Parts: sequence; C-alpha cells; structure tokens
Amino acid sequence: MKGKLILIRHQESRWNKLGFWTGLRDIILTEDGCKKAEEVGLFLKKYMSDNAISSIDNAFASMEVRSIETLALILNSCELYNVPTKHAAELNERDYGDYTGKDKWQMEKELGEDEFQKVRRGWDKVPPNGESLEMVYNRSVPYFQKEVLPLLDQGKNVLIVAHGNSLRSLLKYIENISNEDIANIEFAFNEFVVFDLGNEGKSIKKDLQMMYLA
Repeated sequence: MKGKLILIRHQESRWNKLGFWTGLRDIILTEDGCKKAEEVGLFLKKYMSDNAISSIDNAFASMEVRSIETLALILNSCELYNVPTKHAAELNERDYGDYTGKDKWQMEKELGEDEFQKVRRGWDKVPPNGESLEMVYNRSVPYFQKEVLPLLDQGKNVLIVAHGNSLRSLLKYIENISNEDIANIEFAFNEFVVFDLGNEGKSIKKDLQMMYLA
C-alpha cells in the first residue's frame, strides 16, 4: 500500500505581508505566520487522527527559511519530533529576478493587468533575470520523482512544505494540468492537500482541506 502525500504552503513571511515578490530572497515568517503554522499543525494532527493516518514518516522543505520554519512549527504542533527531514533547493520558490522585492500591486499598475497575470501565474513567462513556472517545474518534478516517489512506494507518508510556485509545479505534474489551465491554479496559505498517488506519481484520489484560521 502506497503512502499519503501531504502538500502545505509556508505561512506568511514579512514580505508576504508587505505584498512584495519574495522569490529566492530568504525572508522569515511574521509573528502571525508562526502562529498560523502552529494552527495548521493542529489542524493536520486532527485530520490525521480522523482519517487513520498513523504518522508522517518523512518530511521535505525548501532551502528557504520561511519553508523550514513552517515545517518545524507544524511538526512540533503534531508532536512529531523525530521525523527525518530534508531541505532541497529544487523545492525553492520561483526566482522573480529583477522583480524580487518589488511591490506586486504597484507592478500590476506598471505592467498592466494582462502582462502582470502572465508574469504572476503563466507557464512560460520569464521575468527579467528570473524563472518561469516551467523552469521551476523542470527542477522540482525530477526531484520529486527521485526523492519522494520511492518513499511513497514504500508505504511511507510524506509531508512537503514549500512555496506557491514550487507546489503549483508539483500539482501540474500530479494532476496532469495543462499549460493553459495552470494559470488558474493558486496554492493558498489556508489549505493543504492530501493525495493518494498511482503509477508514476499521478493522482488517483485528492482531499483538499481548507483551514479557517483565527
């Protein structure tokens, strides 16, 4: 029997709060982001109990501190203190290049709505000196195939805490989302998704949980 895959986005960083494109800039969680991460952990703990998921056997985060902090706080709330954890640059957020540190909503005014949406959500739009979602996919998915799928095949339950775009790239692969439709997919702070995967890591069952955090 294959293990469960759980995907969670990191919680609010200081630049998320300000509305800045963060990308690869290493920005810590806000105080509220830390609180929310603990609440996510409690929500996940209850979900696991309600659905007879015995434990999390392995966990992954990116190399960025907001992802690492969120994962640590979640595992602590779940009272899971000895889970083997890996940090991988392949799961890092998308590099926004020259747009890093810019106010997203000011950039929307400067770029215009159509161009802004292409930059923000499109598949192959590359910001100056940055990465497209396609480029993120080309680093995150091979890592997922090499490091995560074998654990799931062994029956281990795996938690990945990463970023909006690295998680969108994994969703694209797992759910066979088209290049066009991925522009309509967002991975919110207040949700997590649990997958049962079949051959080659494709979804056979998906359970999306929305958390109404205080």
